[in-house]
Amino acid sequence: MRKSQRVQFPGPRGLLSGILEIPALETPEEIRGWFLFSHCFTCNKDLKAIVRIARGLADHRWGVLRYDFSGLGNSEGVFSETNFTTNCQDLQAAANFLSNTYHGPRFLIGHSFGGAASLAMANEIPSCIGVVTLAAPSDTHHLADLLVRMDPSIRSSGTGQVTIGGQTLRIDEQMIDDFLSHDLPSTVQSLNKPLLVFHSPEDETVAFRHALQLTATHPTEISQLKPHSQSRSLISLPGSNHLLTNSERDIPMIVDIIQAWASRWS
Repeated sequence: MRKSQRVQFPGPRGLLSGILEIPALETPEEIRGWFLFSHCFTCNKDLKAIVRIARGLADHRWGVLRYDFSGLGNSEGVFSETNFTTNCQDLQAAANFLSNTYHGPRFLIGHSFGGAASLAMANEIPSCIGVVTLAAPSDTHHLADLLVRMDPSIRSSGTGQVTIGGQTLRIDEQMIDDFLSHDLPSTVQSLNKPLLVFHSPEDETVAFRHALQLTATHPTEISQLKPHSQSRSLISLPGSNHLLTNSERDIPMIVDIIQAWASRWS
């Protein structure tokens, strides 16, 4: 039977909390490979969709580490002091832990802003051979603009508050500046690894155009690309919401497609 094991490991801003979803196998060598799962901007590793997808993959003999970014869930740190750079550093710390404990992650998978971090770090993690995103943005600038629109005092006073998903969170100006400093589209364009994108045309948080931008390749650049950089697949999830909570059929389909896709590349 699949085992869920709570773990802690060092991050740049304190201990990070995670859960290993370990397949029910006689030896660790029978695990087909490991996924590293990153959550969205203000979520945590226990988001219903993340738990179900991680456990579904474990049932297909894939190991999964899902973890909390600094300042969220059970991880140490102060949320207002985090940003996209710290998210990427936390992802690297999680990859290091997985490498030292079992095996380096073969695939990075991320929901929303966690998908953006996965895209940003894929080329930095040698063991990674592919990326899966769920409702992910194609840039980090749109979130900076959204947060400032939600509370203009973030810019005028250097700090403010926003309410997202029922949580009221302090946002400091440094977070906005960091979001604006990243050029994720260029990083995605240079990604030379297979990419699998899931997105709903009705996503109320991250518009579907982001999925189209993630999977698009400019025609004049195709002849210069290596084969894996052309391996970009988009799966549309009509009628689904951003958190993938309103359709019971979504998760089993997502799990089946991910595990089949990963089997193709591993």
